[in-house]
Amino acid sequence: MIAQTIQLALAPVFMLVAIGNILNLLTARLSRVVDRARVLQGQHTTTQGNEHDMVVLEIRTVDQRIRLIGQAMRLLVLSALFIGTTVFLLFCEELLGAEVRLIAAGTFIMALTLLMVGLVLFLRETQVAAASLRIPRDYLELERKI
Repeated sequence: MIAQTIQLALAPVFMLVAIGNILNLLTARLSRVVDRARVLQGQHTTTQGNEHDMVVLEIRTVDQRIRLIGQAMRLLVLSALFIGTTVFLLFCEELLGAEVRLIAAGTFIMALTLLMVGLVLFLRETQVAAASLRIPRDYLELERKI
């Protein structure tokens, strides 16, 4: 019977691996965004006029991205904790004979929900990043034949 419990626990464990990979990706994105925020904070005090306004707008975008990444990371960590709880409950049921399948199902559903919401926040962060990286049409010089 323990072999069957181990088989049941494999799907949640694969989810843990996937969440770990997503957290690694989010950590790398957060690191780059924080580095950019530090550069912008240095420029904030040395710019004026339109240039200053552009720095402030970018700081606001960076702040939004930091918040979205932080929220996504929190939800993914909570999801991982719920997955760990699910695996724990599966083994408790097998080893102790406790009837906790419904609770285990609930924790797994909660883990999936948190994972999906975290991924939606990650999607939103990538949309914010892409929108802020749009190249102004003036730089494209589309009227010129090259």
